[in-house]
Amino acid sequence: MAKGSCLLFLGPEIGEKQDAVNEIRRNMTKTAGTPPEETSFYAGETAVPEILALLRNGSLFSDSRLICIKNAEVLKKKEEVEALAAYIKAPQKDTTLIFISDGFGLAKGLEQAVAAGGTMSKRIFWELFEDRKTEWVDSFFRRKGYTISGEGIETILEMVENNTDALGRECSRLMLFLNKEKPVTGEDVEQWLSHTREESAFSLFSRIAQGDLPKSIEILHTLLAAKERSISVLAALTWCFRKLRDYLQLIKSGNTTEGEYKKIGLASAKVRRDYVEAARRFSQADTALSLIAEFEVLLRSAGSAPELILWDLLLYRLIQTPDSPREKWTYGNL
Repeated sequence: MAKGSCLLFLGPEIGEKQDAVNEIRRNMTKTAGTPPEETSFYAGETAVPEILALLRNGSLFSDSRLICIKNAEVLKKKEEVEALAAYIKAPQKDTTLIFISDGFGLAKGLEQAVAAGGTMSKRIFWELFEDRKTEWVDSFFRRKGYTISGEGIETILEMVENNTDALGRECSRLMLFLNKEKPVTGEDVEQWLSHTREESAFSLFSRIAQGDLPKSIEILHTLLAAKERSISVLAALTWCFRKLRDYLQLIKSGNTTEGEYKKIGLASAKVRRDYVEAARRFSQADTALSLIAEFEVLLRSAGSAPELILWDLLLYRLIQTPDSPREKWTYGNL
């Protein structure tokens, strides 16, 4: 029997993180001769005792098991941390457990168990640097038999969230409408990426920028009904508002040349329109970013029951009073 292992995969680069999980799956299949039995949990949705009960019982159907605990950053209760730390020190044989988080660390007790037990490997998957993103998109198109211009790559990077999972998904949709016989241009990307895109956190930001509360709520509910994770939507909105902060600073400086727009990822006039609209509503982005950060803390601690209510309230505050000072969010002042 193979020795059990525990891994910690952190950071915002979702695509490379998923690639690493896939590699582990392939290696386990090669070693055991059959694919591992797989189970995924979302921390906060499944009780830790239930997860541990499954971990400590062997599989009846496979020679190995691959178990993932996603949103691992919410595991902070003392009794949960102590129980998981005990498991980390003596993992079940033939079982690989992966803690997955978009953040950069776990609860202190779990981190201490890692250092003391030495049984967990920790990897942080950072966002791609600009040159790597450009290379990644170019390579993705070449592997599929397409060529793409530098302008086309820049437009994609302006319109798609900064991780390879989102880039791969959107580029694959885009290719359904492209001609392999000619290079893909920025104009092609603008035309077809908007056409193929389903509702996303970016279409949500667009409606927030326009001040359209009913449509914002409709898009948000559509995303959650499609099992989009709230934390992922919040991460994308945070990314948009950080870009808005860069745009507002650029406008304030008065140096609004095309070169400066390009530096902050807004070379495309079509993409820039959302930020022009948002700038009319938000005199500063930091207020919105602070509100989103406080909302995230409250959402993580609230459980799943009031999720829609909290989201509706966040959208109301962002759209109806975008720059108004507000008390820190607590259950008492909701």
